[in-house]
Amino acid sequence: MAAPAELEASGATATHADALAPLIAAWRDWMRVEKRMSAHTLAAYEHDLGTFLQFLSAHLGGPASPGDLSRLGPADFRAWLGQRAMAGLSKTSTARALSVIRGFFRFLERRGAVSNAGIGGVRGPRVPRSVPKALTVGEAADALESVGDLEDEPWVAARDAAVVSLLYGCGLRVGEALGLDRSVAPLGEALSVTGKGNKTRLVPVLPVVRQAVDTYLKQVPFALAPDGPLFVGVKGGRLSPRRVQERLQVLRAYLGLPESATPHALRHSFATHLLAGGGDLRAIQELLGHASLSTTQRYTDVDARRLMDIHRLAHPRDRR
Repeated sequence: MAAPAELEASGATATHADALAPLIAAWRDWMRVEKRMSAHTLAAYEHDLGTFLQFLSAHLGGPASPGDLSRLGPADFRAWLGQRAMAGLSKTSTARALSVIRGFFRFLERRGAVSNAGIGGVRGPRVPRSVPKALTVGEAADALESVGDLEDEPWVAARDAAVVSLLYGCGLRVGEALGLDRSVAPLGEALSVTGKGNKTRLVPVLPVVRQAVDTYLKQVPFALAPDGPLFVGVKGGRLSPRRVQERLQVLRAYLGLPESATPHALRHSFATHLLAGGGDLRAIQELLGHASLSTTQRYTDVDARRLMDIHRLAHPRDRR
C-alpha cells in the first residue's frame, strides 16, 4: 500500500477502479461548484478519499467498485480506522477523514449509485474539544498599541497596525484580512468579508479600525490599483500571512505574551471579549462567519473558565 505522502501526490483518481472515476469526478465537481469549497479544502478532501480507497485496494485485494462500496460493513470501516491509528495519525485527522468518507457515501446514495448502511454504525475517534486561546483585554490592547513599534519604516509600521486592528477589531481571519482589495477602502461602518466556503458576511467596523487603515493608506509608497491588494509587502505584492505570523512572533517576545498569542488568537480574543461584554452568541456566530453554532459555543467555555478564575481569586472561602 502506498504511503500517505505518495497518496497525497497521486490523489484520489489514481487509487480507484475505472468504474469509480466518473463518480469521484462528479463528487469533486459538486464540492467545487455547489459547495464552493476552496482549492485547499478540496485537495484535503481528495487526499482523505484517496487514502481510504488505497486502503480498500489492499483490504479487498483489488481496486474497489461501486458494488464493493455497497457491500462494506462496519468491520471494514473499523479496519480502516484501526490502520490509521496504528500509523500514528491524529484523532483529529481521522475524525475529519471519516467525515469526508461519510459525505462521499451520502453523495453516492443521493445519485443512486451506492447505498451503504454499514458506515452509519461506525463511530469515529473521540476528539478532545479544543478551547480557543484568547488574549486578555490588556494583552490585546498592548498588542494593538505596540505592533507599530517593531518597525522602523513608518508605512510598514502603519500597515502592521492596520492588519492587527482588523484581526482584533473585526474578528477577521488572517487570510480574510490579507485577501481584501484596495477598493474596500476607505472603510465604511460595515465591511463585506468573504470567508470559508466563499460565504460572505458583514462585520461592523470600529472608528479606530477605519483610522488605522486610513493612516496606512496615507503612507504606503505604492500606487495601489482598485482591484489589487489592500495590504502589500515591501516589494508591492500582496502581503503574505507568514509576514503577519512573524510579526506576532516578535511581538510576543517584545511584550512577554504567551506562545498562544498568534494572529488567529486575535480573532479568538474578538469573540471572547464580545461574549464577556454581553454579546449574543448567535450574533457572534454571524460576525465570525461560523456555519455551525456549536463552533461558536466553544467561546462559552473560555468565558466560563475566566469566571471561575475570578471566583477562585476573589471569594474569601476559596483557598485553592
